[in-house]
Amino acid sequence: MPADRLHLVRHGEVHNPTRVLYGRLPEFSLSAAGREMAGQAAGYVHRLTRPVTALVCSPLQRTRESAEPFTELFGIEPVIDDRVIEPTNVFEGQRMSRALRNPANWHYLRRPEIPSWGEPYLQVVARMQAAMADAWNSVPSGDVVIVSHQLPIWVTHLAIAGEPLRHDPRRRRCTLSSVTSFGGGPGDWHEVGYAEPASTAGSVDVGAV
Repeated sequence: MPADRLHLVRHGEVHNPTRVLYGRLPEFSLSAAGREMAGQAAGYVHRLTRPVTALVCSPLQRTRESAEPFTELFGIEPVIDDRVIEPTNVFEGQRMSRALRNPANWHYLRRPEIPSWGEPYLQVVARMQAAMADAWNSVPSGDVVIVSHQLPIWVTHLAIAGEPLRHDPRRRRCTLSSVTSFGGGPGDWHEVGYAEPASTAGSVDVGAV
């Protein structure tokens, strides 16, 4: 028997006083509130009283730190998987409000269905589902937790739901430290739950596009 359920967990709030799009930039760690959010996400999964037998996370600092409470509660070390990382993006290091007002950047917006400003959605979905399948099949039973990022989690949800991948980034249902859960396994994925266990009031969430 493979795993029983797979949870895609978004990282907590990032310390980002300049409010730039951090993307894959190094040294963007969780804020103090972000660490609390990560703990609340792990606590939520723990209260499901389901054994978690595999923990996977993106190599970026904010996801590795968000995986730490899962290690504390479930006693398992995370496996780093580059396939669940944040997508590439031409706006990294910029404030989006300023970047979008700059005519030099407008050509990056010409094909939002791809999107033309970053890694294609289809490519993100393919690598995410490959990582999900490998993690699912790596354990004989129990649940899998993958700590990832907003865009990869959201487009994976859209793909599994059979919805178009093109979307408005402002309308994603994937808040900080949210938990999107799937069952069925590779070839039969279906969403079984979505939760927002963390308190995000007053949080800064400008790192994704």
